[in-house]
Amino acid sequence: MLQDKDLLSIQEVRTKVEKAHAAAQKYRHFTQEQVDQIVERMAAAARAQARRLAELAVQETGYGNVPDKIAKNLLNADILPRRMRGMKTIGLLRELPDEKVIEVGVPMGVVAAILPTTNPTSTAIFKTLISLKAGNAIVLSPHPNAKESTCETAGILYQAALEAGAPEDIIQCILTPTSEATHALMHHERVGVILATGGSAMVTAAYSSGTPALGVGPGNVPVLFERSADVVDAVRKVVAGKSFDYGTVCSSEQAIVAEEVLRDQVILQLKAEKAYFCNEAEKDALRRILLTPRWTVNPQCVGQSPTRIAELAGFRVPDDTRILVAEIAQVGKSEPLSAEKLSPVLALYFVKDFAEGLARCESLLRFGGLGHTCVIYSKDDAKIREFGMRMPAFRVLVNTPAPQGSTGITTNVFPSMTLGCGALSGNSTSDNVGPQHLFNIKRIAYAVRSAEEAFEYKPEQAAAPAAPDRAAVAAAVDRFLAQRGLSLSAEPAPAAAMATAAPTPATSAAVGTVAAQVVDRFLAARQGAPPPAPAAPTCGCELKFASPAPAVSAAEPPAAIPAPPPPAIVDFVCEDDVRRALAGGRKIFIGPRTIVTPSARDLANQHDVLVAAQR
Repeated sequence: MLQDKDLLSIQEVRTKVEKAHAAAQKYRHFTQEQVDQIVERMAAAARAQARRLAELAVQETGYGNVPDKIAKNLLNADILPRRMRGMKTIGLLRELPDEKVIEVGVPMGVVAAILPTTNPTSTAIFKTLISLKAGNAIVLSPHPNAKESTCETAGILYQAALEAGAPEDIIQCILTPTSEATHALMHHERVGVILATGGSAMVTAAYSSGTPALGVGPGNVPVLFERSADVVDAVRKVVAGKSFDYGTVCSSEQAIVAEEVLRDQVILQLKAEKAYFCNEAEKDALRRILLTPRWTVNPQCVGQSPTRIAELAGFRVPDDTRILVAEIAQVGKSEPLSAEKLSPVLALYFVKDFAEGLARCESLLRFGGLGHTCVIYSKDDAKIREFGMRMPAFRVLVNTPAPQGSTGITTNVFPSMTLGCGALSGNSTSDNVGPQHLFNIKRIAYAVRSAEEAFEYKPEQAAAPAAPDRAAVAAAVDRFLAQRGLSLSAEPAPAAAMATAAPTPATSAAVGTVAAQVVDRFLAARQGAPPPAPAAPTCGCELKFASPAPAVSAAEPPAAIPAPPPPAIVDFVCEDDVRRALAGGRKIFIGPRTIVTPSARDLANQHDVLVAAQR
């Protein structure tokens, strides 16, 4: 009988992936309506158990606090399913009659979901709901230190899915999680895609597995206080974000960067919000315990309360302390407090002006937070936009707490627990990951032209043109002037000149330039002559000149111009749509429920094609 834990876990992975794959083959034939009913039933079950699962997570891991873990569970069991309602992910997505293209959603099959210890229940809810919404089965791989809470969450979701008619085995959870089990899961040939949440090493392993993967990078979130900011509001929101679940969210604020003119206000308001300012000795103590010698976060400090962090560092703070604040001046390995801390410890910088603030925020992002998240508090929209354009982050939040804004609680970004950091951080997407990332699009395309008709360029066009025929050029100039009742001698051109044969194609390129030069010389010699009649329009329409319009009385306002119709909001945008919009010089109007594929969003962002609108 097999006894080795690692071998047992590998065998469990193999068995459960096969079961999930068999279930996925049945589930892929479900209709969008059936899938949506299953997702709604699972979400309702998770909402009903949000508190119990939060309590279980804190009890098992020791990270965070129950009220904020309830909020995380509800983000995924309440806000997320509401945002997904009406999204087409299965079967016929849309038909494009003018393009003669039909688009069909195709599930990826089995999703391998690697879960963290910091958010074991909320991430399980999130990944299960988006996987099944996209028509997939899922196999959850819990962190060994959060196995019970993750598997309990999976069990609740699975029971609800079965009650709604889902196939058996559609949701699987590894009961014996090990590193070997995770490795076997990511490399299994039946797995269609990996959703990886965890440390950098694990995310790198997912991308190196040979299986398509969606992972995230670390966050080192800077918050800029520009001098026009409402300091009272800004400080209140930063403390709310930094203290949220004791700093376990990867998009939690890590440093305030404030303009020097705001110093007194910022310090006063931080103290009013129960922030404790550490002295030099206390800052040294925090530097020693928050990070390991390998520059990884000390797991003993992750998600602990401010009082517990201070205790571990060897000093005491008031019981009502919400965050610890350390004013520092440097960024980089010379200053450990400038790194991501995953705890309620906040760095504080003061800079002389906005330009220096931009530079400091950028340096913080480049020191362990590339592509992730940054925040600005300001009333100056020009500076907000300058900040957003410069920062190497794909979530630029304005006047909102970072964890709540980045995950879609206080903003309209897609509700998500997986925040991509893009190519800057070695990720395959910069999006907030959702169901739109977990299905492929099949296109049924009808013939609309022959291969010969497809190309504007013709090989014969590459031949060099023959030398211009000077006589033909002169004749063309005579015709041009004769049509206007003019000639080089300032007399009307003879009728014979108007009947001159048209120039050959070989001379056409030269005619325009030579004619223009001749006419310029002619007109220069005839200073004071009346201007020639305008040339006939090239569009083929008749050009008419109207008599001057009568003056409009000041008492008679001009007729009101009717308002343009509201823009048409599309339900789905793929890369082809963006390319067509670029070719036609058009914008694409999207609403809160519009599905935009990752490749479409990346291309559209480069050319500012997408416009957010309300229905």
